[in-house]
Amino acid sequence: MLSDVTTPQDLDDRFRETLAALAAPRQRRDPARPVTDDTTLTGARALDLFDAQATSRQLDLAGRWLRSFGEGFYTIGSAGHEGNAAVAAALRATDPALLHYRSGAFYCVRAAQAAQPGPADGPEGADLPAGADLPAGADLPAGADQRGTGGGPVGTGWHDAAGEPTDATRPGALTTPHDADGDPDEAAQVGPIRPGDGYPPDDPEAPGPVADRPFSPAYAEAARDVLRGMAASTREPIAGGRHKVFGRADLAVIPTTSTIASHLPRAVGMGLAVERLRRLDTAGRRDGVRVGSGGEAAQAPWPPDAIVVCSFGDASVNHASATAAFNTAGWYDHTGLRIPVLFVCEDNGLGISVRSPKGWVETTLRSKPGVRYFSADGSDLPRAYEAAAEAAAWVRRHRRPAVLHLSTVRLMGHAGADAETAYRSPGEIAADLARDPLAATARLLVEAGLATGEELLARYDEIGWQVRRIAEEVLDEPKLTAPADVVAPLAPRRPVRVARAVADAAARAGGPGAGARAETFGGKPPELTGPLTLAQSINAALADGMLDHPQMAVFGEDVGAKGGVYGVTKGLRDRFGVARVFDTLLDETSILGLGLGSGLAGMLPVPEIQYLAYLHNAEDQLRGEAATMQFFSQGAFRNPMVVRVAGLAYQEGFGGHFHNDNSVAVLRDVPGLVIAVPARPDDAAPMLRTCLASAAVDGSVCVFLEPIALYHTRDLYTEGDGEWLAPYAEPGAWTGGHVPIGRARVYGVGSAEDVTIITFGNGVPMSLRAAATLADEGIGTRVVDLRWLAPLPVADVIREAAATGRVLVVDETRRSGGVGEGVIAALVDAGYVGAARRVAGVDSFVPLGPAARQVLVSEEAITEGARTLLAR
Repeated sequence: MLSDVTTPQDLDDRFRETLAALAAPRQRRDPARPVTDDTTLTGARALDLFDAQATSRQLDLAGRWLRSFGEGFYTIGSAGHEGNAAVAAALRATDPALLHYRSGAFYCVRAAQAAQPGPADGPEGADLPAGADLPAGADLPAGADQRGTGGGPVGTGWHDAAGEPTDATRPGALTTPHDADGDPDEAAQVGPIRPGDGYPPDDPEAPGPVADRPFSPAYAEAARDVLRGMAASTREPIAGGRHKVFGRADLAVIPTTSTIASHLPRAVGMGLAVERLRRLDTAGRRDGVRVGSGGEAAQAPWPPDAIVVCSFGDASVNHASATAAFNTAGWYDHTGLRIPVLFVCEDNGLGISVRSPKGWVETTLRSKPGVRYFSADGSDLPRAYEAAAEAAAWVRRHRRPAVLHLSTVRLMGHAGADAETAYRSPGEIAADLARDPLAATARLLVEAGLATGEELLARYDEIGWQVRRIAEEVLDEPKLTAPADVVAPLAPRRPVRVARAVADAAARAGGPGAGARAETFGGKPPELTGPLTLAQSINAALADGMLDHPQMAVFGEDVGAKGGVYGVTKGLRDRFGVARVFDTLLDETSILGLGLGSGLAGMLPVPEIQYLAYLHNAEDQLRGEAATMQFFSQGAFRNPMVVRVAGLAYQEGFGGHFHNDNSVAVLRDVPGLVIAVPARPDDAAPMLRTCLASAAVDGSVCVFLEPIALYHTRDLYTEGDGEWLAPYAEPGAWTGGHVPIGRARVYGVGSAEDVTIITFGNGVPMSLRAAATLADEGIGTRVVDLRWLAPLPVADVIREAAATGRVLVVDETRRSGGVGEGVIAALVDAGYVGAARRVAGVDSFVPLGPAARQVLVSEEAITEGARTLLAR
């Protein structure tokens, strides 16, 4: 016996030894009967699941083989976790799934479920319902190859005795047993004998059902998907060569790239949205499809009784994002709000090399309030199936969260480069091998009289041959070769359609929706109330957005009853109800997770982060989850969202770095993210309408950063002048006042010919006051309000800089990593040859009280900076 199981060859050899040692069954069992007397899992279904598990195992071997000669780029496999095939079998093909990266068997089963022409064996109709619709906008990418395969010759031969690929296993050298003429050895092929032909019932000599089972086209299709991901093929159906993920729109499998449970908060948000949409009346729907601004069809919901499933590893149970997700699910359950989510913790006892303390995971999962606990041994297929079916049925019936704790093992290490012997003893490795779920399923089938060990080994080899053949085929498929191709699905921008959506919203507000709008505003719409502050303008624009987008919801800390700590959401809950404007628990990860999940389910979420400093607790939900969804699904899935954030500095009387945070670098570094910073009331409303329309039309993820210090500002130059108030535009003026993403606003002071000040946020009123001072000195100034920090309005910046040849960048963020760096870089890249200077905040946190003035930009500094620039 081998003492170390560290290579694919070792694992393959052990599996063969196990099957060779299995005694022939005493009698054959009808595959329509349960595989054992204490389960509902039939023999036929168990045989199907063995095929899924074997396909997953062979994919792991294929991944190592591809990597051995530089054609594979991902070797984290599913070996030891194949018990999750039972979890998939217990669910429906229309239950949205966010899968852990060891979910090969689950994915194969889901592909087979979705391929079913009608209902098949499974708990409470667990398979794809006849006529199930594909989510709108969730079609497979153009060119995705969905070919299936039939039967073929047996044999694998991935490695030589040393565990290394042999010459015969290089591309183009298929290794099936052959006769002397070079033809496939007929004796080694799966025979065409039909089960029972010429044999009496229950004759132990009769061939089992496995002898007449062609390799499932659905499993072949799933294998092709996975292999394309490993090889970074552009024909991979979800990420298109951008990453190896488990995902496909028509399988309701949402791609996740996380290894540390950052997708769990999204799953909770999806559960919340699925249940909300289930209860929602027909408002905003046309023929079963919700229609957004400008007639854009939103993603159709999953079936009303769908549940959300998300899987993760035992080490991830300790991560803050997992804790947040469990806590949020339990918190809402405690309040009576239903969230149908099934968490699946696949516990192999290891996080790469770090062991989970014995009993810790079970203790942790059992202690989650409001989350029902189920458990099973993932190596015991019938028990895992029964536990998963019970858990899924409980969640589906009660619409409440539960966790299935599935014990597993890890075979072949964490990934291809992992040397397990550095941290595990031979005894530990051997103990895991003894619980190999694939071998356990084989023993089950033999003991149940459904197959012999020889038949199952032939089946294993048949599947291996087919996987190997597909692996060689995908090697010749194209890969991404141009930057434009890589970033194409990242953040699509269709400005004309966004502008049209705003125009359509205006037409509805001024036409058929005028009555409802007047009623919502109590008979006095905001355009008739006189000039508004920034906060009042945002409030009115949110109300108009809620009227135009039936699926829009506003939520966050204190946004409901209190109306926000600055009153920005005041009155919205009374107007639109607690289902659309609601308070959340105080956890930014969970708030963004709710937004991510509800957006994916077809809503238009507008979460609020109370202060910019609080966003840093949860920024990966934007970076790793929100911004990557369209990128890694080629637009098949999206999470439209407008995140309102109160931020920036200069807030008087309520200081300190938590309430005066001027750090936006982490946001500007996120590819595809839209960052809007309205400074004026008459910019705030149209910019918010643009963000809502862009989210609805393009699936954009927008951050609407609201300067706290300007919320209630009324004056600009002197007390009582009211120059920072502005009227709210009536719907007929929305189209003409539309603010496209990435367009600046320019003010001319004096001759406007001497210097250009480029700024944003609080810098706008300060720069205008500085420009007025300079005008008294005969200096003409252009003040450019960027309005958008991402994407920067580069064309406007270059044009206005060239107009004077002198640029002063006023950046209220920090000198290092601040917005000013991006502006200067844009000028340099464009070949600007004039003079340039920066006035920026000090690289410091903002202190309390008057000390803040020492590190922030002042009007005096702006004025002196302009004078210095002119003196050059």
